[in-house]
Amino acid sequence: MKVVTLLGTRPELIRLSLLIRMLDEWATRHVMVHTGQNFDWRLSGVFYEELGIRPPDVQIDARKTTIGGQLAAIFGTVEEVLLREKPDRVLVLGDTNSALCAVLAERMGIPVVHMEAGNRCYDLQVPEEKNRRVIDAVSTWNLPYTENSKMNLLREGFPVQRIFRSGNPIFEVLEHYREQIAASDVLERLKLAPSEYLLATIHRAENVDVPEHLAGILEGLNRTARQTGLRIVCSLHPRTRSRLRKDGMPIHPLVEFYEPFGFFDFVSLEKNAKCVLTDSGTVQEECCIFQVPTVTVRLTTERPETVDCGSNVVCGLSPERIADAVRVMTSAQGGWTPPDGYTEEGVARKVAKFLLGGNFHV
Repeated sequence: MKVVTLLGTRPELIRLSLLIRMLDEWATRHVMVHTGQNFDWRLSGVFYEELGIRPPDVQIDARKTTIGGQLAAIFGTVEEVLLREKPDRVLVLGDTNSALCAVLAERMGIPVVHMEAGNRCYDLQVPEEKNRRVIDAVSTWNLPYTENSKMNLLREGFPVQRIFRSGNPIFEVLEHYREQIAASDVLERLKLAPSEYLLATIHRAENVDVPEHLAGILEGLNRTARQTGLRIVCSLHPRTRSRLRKDGMPIHPLVEFYEPFGFFDFVSLEKNAKCVLTDSGTVQEECCIFQVPTVTVRLTTERPETVDCGSNVVCGLSPERIADAVRVMTSAQGGWTPPDGYTEEGVARKVAKFLLGGNFHV
């Protein structure tokens, strides 16, 4: 069985790190294509080293200034790969522009397996919401992480025989690298003590590319710093960094910006934070697993199960609501139970066997 895996962002690399190794070992041929969607070394390159992932078979340069240019670069090269390799399966994960290549594979008659299917925030202003609906629609088999995501697909009329709940691969990845995460000295380097700082990571286009949205979020961080007296460690995505340089917004001294952290350092910061402010879906999941309160700085989330279990609150973008949400979450008792699928083991092995022609046992 020949498999082509398409990826291009940091979350895809992390979630697929164990599955990639299994496919390399078990498949007749496994071709990994990195689209270059995250072209900054600190966002993708360093993760190959840390996670022990081999270099991709095909590396695309998608550093284009327009969405059309990026998609053209990705689709053109992926089409060449699929025509040359003639795979039996194509694997995509999530809702990225890289995963949109599922459309291309489907039009070429190649079966597509989509991990992280069925997530919905029901806000079509979010680019990823459009992506995930399209990817679900063209995929041969959809693999949602949770029962909630599976039900989303069933309510939308997807046939049950195309849906298999896989569980979330992030838990076994975190477990696999537990020792390396524990060995991180990032707290010592930054002179931080456990539970005596906040962590923030903001990167979504709708948050940082709209000046008034970014200004509101930064003022929310400023208010939170004044309110809590805690340092706020901000992992600075290149998108946010370029916007800050352009706009020159005032920043409270306790709000500290850092270049993107490696995987082990960032997870260590997550585990030891008093609270995490984020617009990342992956971070919402990881903090839920780690019993760390989360404030999602967005209008919606495609991980509503984190809100339902009590680990997360969606606060919107106003400074007042951001500061209030942090106050509420840092004073809460905690002790929630992670949703179904969040602490599931054996996900990579289960998906690998399915990709290679086996049955899906859930």
